[in-house]
Amino acid sequence: MKETDREAVATAVQRVAGMLQRPDQLDKVEQYRRREARKKASVEARLKAAIQSQLDGVRTGLSQLHNALNDVKDIQRSLADVSKDWRQGINTIESLKDVKDAVVRHSQLAAAVENLKNIFSVPEIVRETQDLIEQGALLQAHRKLMDLECSRDGLMYEQYRMDSGNTRDMSLIHSYFGSTQGLSDELAKQLWMVLQRSLVTVRRDPTLLVSVVRIIEREEKIDRRILDRKKQTSFVPPGRPKNWKENMFKILDKTVITRIEGTQADTRESDKMWLVRHLEIIRKYVLDDLIVAKNLMVQCFPPHYEIFKNLLSMYHQALTIRMQELASEDLEANEIVSLLTWVLNTYTSTEMMGNVELAPEVDVGTLEPLLSPNVVSELLDTYMSTLTSNIIAWLRKALETDKKDWIKETEPEADQDGYYQTTLPAIVFQMFEQNLQVAAQISEDLKTKVLVLCLQQMNSFLSRYKDEAQLYKEEHLRNRQHPHCYVQYMIAIINNCQTFKESIVSLKRKYLKNEVEDGMSLGQPSMDGILDAIAKEGCSSLLEEVFLDLEQHLNELMTRKWLLGSNAVDIICVTVEDYFNDFAKIKKPYKKRMTAEAHRRVVVEYLRAVMQKRISFRSPEERKEGAERMVREAEQLRFLFRKLASGFGEDADGYCDTIIAVAEVIKLTDPSLLYLEVSTLVSKYPDIRDDHIGALLALRGDASRDMKQTFTFCLTCGWGTSSSHKLHPMPDIQCDSWCREQGCLTDRRSGGGF
Repeated sequence: MKETDREAVATAVQRVAGMLQRPDQLDKVEQYRRREARKKASVEARLKAAIQSQLDGVRTGLSQLHNALNDVKDIQRSLADVSKDWRQGINTIESLKDVKDAVVRHSQLAAAVENLKNIFSVPEIVRETQDLIEQGALLQAHRKLMDLECSRDGLMYEQYRMDSGNTRDMSLIHSYFGSTQGLSDELAKQLWMVLQRSLVTVRRDPTLLVSVVRIIEREEKIDRRILDRKKQTSFVPPGRPKNWKENMFKILDKTVITRIEGTQADTRESDKMWLVRHLEIIRKYVLDDLIVAKNLMVQCFPPHYEIFKNLLSMYHQALTIRMQELASEDLEANEIVSLLTWVLNTYTSTEMMGNVELAPEVDVGTLEPLLSPNVVSELLDTYMSTLTSNIIAWLRKALETDKKDWIKETEPEADQDGYYQTTLPAIVFQMFEQNLQVAAQISEDLKTKVLVLCLQQMNSFLSRYKDEAQLYKEEHLRNRQHPHCYVQYMIAIINNCQTFKESIVSLKRKYLKNEVEDGMSLGQPSMDGILDAIAKEGCSSLLEEVFLDLEQHLNELMTRKWLLGSNAVDIICVTVEDYFNDFAKIKKPYKKRMTAEAHRRVVVEYLRAVMQKRISFRSPEERKEGAERMVREAEQLRFLFRKLASGFGEDADGYCDTIIAVAEVIKLTDPSLLYLEVSTLVSKYPDIRDDHIGALLALRGDASRDMKQTFTFCLTCGWGTSSSHKLHPMPDIQCDSWCREQGCLTDRRSGGGF
């Protein structure tokens, strides 16, 4: 207490010191004293109230403890009295055993009396129940069946309670009510028949379906009550539990499976489209059934049955089994496509499970796949293998059909622009299109694989096409009268190459995404190369045909007959123009090359005639006449090929300029300028050989052997020297070194060589 007092005094001193820090605060001392007095009085009052409250609580607790002690003493005395009475009543309980047995017998007799009417009327009730079942009055029949079962079960239960080991009496009761189980089974058959036709019944007579569900629900309640009693008494009546609800779902499941399997009306032998028809019937039946179940059947079943959810699961499982069965069969390629398209696309589309009439109860995102990824992969592998074989066979057949057209007596058809063509490209790419469209229905990945396959097989096919075109040409060369329309069909083959190119590009653009195309090589350069080779070979074949007809007239050039006035070049021009009238049916890229090649070859053949020394001019007049004739014919050829090349935008006049340049050498009248003229020719055409110069000199007919041997030409720079003419810019001895300094190769020969 002293310590507490000291702390209180110290605290008070601090508070007073805090209040009186300034002189002006001394005037408020009395005010501070009154305020502190009020606070002290308030604290003392609260302390007194708290102490009083604690005292009242202690007083109440002591009173309750005293009362509890008295109650315990009373209970102790009561327990002693009960124990005394129990000991005294043991003998009395044993003396009441006879009374207990009498009560049991009374209970059994009471049950017998209660069911006496039913017991005597069992045969009649059985007949009535049978009649009601046959009449379809299922609810009434079930009510009477329940009465029979209740009487039987009550008697058997009482017998079980009295003497559970007395099987004789139990068998007697069971035998007497033996028809009850038969009626139950017969009623169950009727219920299952209604359930099997539930999708039809719910539309025609929904009350019948409701009656069936009510009967099943009654039996479920009875089953639950009996199972609960079994836990207490271990007694279970015969035929229980019936589990009709469980059996109901089994029946519905079997009905669904049977309905799915029964939709196959045809076989492959009777109808090639059997699978498409089968799958379409399944789609229609399943969609109709689920719509009926969603809109009508759910109204006939209790909500906890979840009838639509269960039916959806049954249909999905039945479809899974059926699709697996179909997948395990030896399906053809088109059947695999039909199956996968249906499984992967149609099943979850708005045409079936995604139909708006099934939403929101059916969520296609939660449905398990009908076929496992492994099965789908196996089917795709089989499809690709079969498709590969089919494409090879189709391409081979298409080529054989096209080959038959090549030997026809009629010209091939022309397209809208007038170009000859055969049906081969259309047939091939129509086949590719069909397969790609089918593959696109399944998946983008399969579409890409099919496109790659088509292009790969196209590559191989074009190699065969090239070989067949070559054989076609060789066969014609053995007998140029056959086939009759060789030129026209060779033109069609050439045009087909361009059509193939365009179709390949179109196919890739239509069915291949850019990012996929960038990531794979589809052999386009290889195919373009083969097609160009086929077209080039075809153009060469046609030109060879032309020059076979021109051969006789080309042989007349630069002969004495030609000099005297032959019309060989006129015939050549007419023949070429006539052929190119047919070649107008060739598409532009190839016609352009072909025209240029024909121009080149005609000029080459003309120059070859010059170099073959068929004639030697005897006088300056003949040289002049021959040279002028060459110039006229060169201009005639130039005019012809300008006409043929009109629209191509190219100028190939240089070919005819070569003839004119040679004519200038022949036309030269001053032999002293011959070296200069020849040197100019060599400089302009560096590929001229020494035998060409010799042939030109021989054609002129005025060059002696000594003159020919004095010619020396630098094959690099084209300059020539002789003993009398210093035409080379450097002394003769320095020619090699001068040309070498110019960075060219030097090959000096005597005798006028280039």
